[in-house]
Amino acid sequence: MSRKHAFQFLDLPRTMPQRIPVELRTSGDWGELYGKFGKEDAQYQAGRCLDCGNPYCSWKCPVHNAIPQWLQLVQENRIHEAATLCHSTNPLPEVCGRVCPQDRLCEGSCTLEEFGAVTIGAVEKYIVDTALATGWRPDMTAVQPTGHTVAVIGAGPAGLACADRLAHAGITAVVYDRYEQVGGLLQFGIPSFKLDKDVIRRRRDVLEGMGVQFRLGVEIGRDISLQQLLDTHDAVFVGTGAYRYTDGGLDGQDLKGVLPALPFLVQNSRIVGGDDPQGRPIAGWEDQIALPDLNGKRVVVLGGGDTGMDCVRSAVRLGAAKVTCAYRRDEANMPGSAREVANAREEGVRFLFNRQPLSIEAGADDEVIGVTVIETRLGEPDANGRQNAVQIEGSESLLEADVVIIAFGFSPSVPSWLAEHGVEGQANGRILAGGKGKLPFQTAHPRLFAGGDAVRGADLVVTAVAEGRDAAASIARLLAH
Repeated sequence: MSRKHAFQFLDLPRTMPQRIPVELRTSGDWGELYGKFGKEDAQYQAGRCLDCGNPYCSWKCPVHNAIPQWLQLVQENRIHEAATLCHSTNPLPEVCGRVCPQDRLCEGSCTLEEFGAVTIGAVEKYIVDTALATGWRPDMTAVQPTGHTVAVIGAGPAGLACADRLAHAGITAVVYDRYEQVGGLLQFGIPSFKLDKDVIRRRRDVLEGMGVQFRLGVEIGRDISLQQLLDTHDAVFVGTGAYRYTDGGLDGQDLKGVLPALPFLVQNSRIVGGDDPQGRPIAGWEDQIALPDLNGKRVVVLGGGDTGMDCVRSAVRLGAAKVTCAYRRDEANMPGSAREVANAREEGVRFLFNRQPLSIEAGADDEVIGVTVIETRLGEPDANGRQNAVQIEGSESLLEADVVIIAFGFSPSVPSWLAEHGVEGQANGRILAGGKGKLPFQTAHPRLFAGGDAVRGADLVVTAVAEGRDAAASIARLLAH
C-alpha cells in the first residue's frame, strides 16, 4: 500500500446521502430520511476504504459481509458483480443497508471510525438498488431441483432469508404468513421513513422469480394446521418473530390513550402504506388497537430502544405538539441506535434520561393525563453487565401526557400448535433449537427448525437474516440424506 493511498482518508471525508429537510419531516413527510448515493458519491466513499487486511467491518457484521471486496468492485463500477457478492452472504442486503445500526456494527468497527468511517450502509444500498434497477437478478441457472419442499412459517426477515437460501439449494420454499403483505415487521413494524415499502415489494418479486411461493393471510393453527404442513412438506421452518410486548406492570396502563408500541406501529404503517387506509383490524390478529388522533397532543414514549425511536418519530409525523421519550438510564446506555436518537432529537423530540415510570395517571373518564416518574442514578451492574437504575427517593414528578406509548421491548412465545408437536420453549418464550445431537436450528421435532427472534428474542433484522440463512443450510443438509 502506497503512503499516498494509506493517508487518502485525510483528504476524503465521510459523507452521507442527502436527507429530507427537517421541516418536511415534522410536517408529515413519511419518505425515507436518507436519499441515495449516485455513482460518483458511492465510488468516492468506497475509495476511502483502506483495505486494512484485517477487516473488522466484516467480522462485526452478523452475516460477515465481504465489505472491502464489494467496495473495491464499486470503485471499478462492476455493480452487478458487487450485487452478487452482497447476496452471497446476505439474502436481504438492500434492507440491511437501510435499517442496520451500522454505527454499532460494521461502521463502528471500521479502521477509520475515529476519522469518519466509510459509509458502508449507504454504499450497500446503492449497490443493490442500482443492480436491481438495471436488470440484475440472482443467477439460478446452476440450481438443480431436488424435488423437496419446505414450509416457511413467517414472512419476516428470518423467513425470507431462509426461503432465499432454500431456493438456491434447489428446494421449493412455500412461505405462510398471517399478514396480507410479506416482510413481517419490515413491512408493518418499521416506519417507511426508515424503510420504503417498495423495497419489500421488489424483494418479493425477486424471490418469486427464484421460485419461492407465498401463501398470505394464512394463520397456522387457524386456517391450516402444523400437521398439514408436515404432511405436505419435507420440513418446516418457524420464523414467527417476537410479538409479545414486555409488560411493565404499571398501574394505569389500561387507561384510554395508553398504547402498546407494536400495535401502534403496525396499524399506522398499514394506514400510511395504503394497505388499509381505514386501519381496519387484521383478521385473526387479536392484539390490535384503534389509532387515536395525535394531532396537537402531548405524547410520552416509555423506552429507549429502536422501537421507542420509531414511535417518537412517528408521533412527530402524526402532528403531535410535544413528544417526550423517558428512559430509566442515561443516554450512553440507551439500547437504540445513536443515529436514530440524533434524528429524533433533530425532529424535536425531547429526551428525559434517568427517569423511571412508576404509574400512569388517570383524569376524567379514565383518560390518561400523564406518567409519574422517579429520577434514577446508575448503580451496580446487573447479570448482563449493565448498570442498574437505582431510584432516588423523593424525586417523583408528573410528565403530562394525552397519549402514552409503552415501548419496553418484545419477546417471543411458543404457540400452542408448535408445543403440541413436542417443541419446547424457555421460560422467556424463546423456542429451543439446536444443541447436542441436533443440527443448528433444529428443534426437538426432527423436521421442525426455528430461527430469528422466535429463538433468540427480539434482536436486529440482520441477526434474523443470518439465522434464517443458516437454518436453511441445516434443512438442506437434513434433506440431502
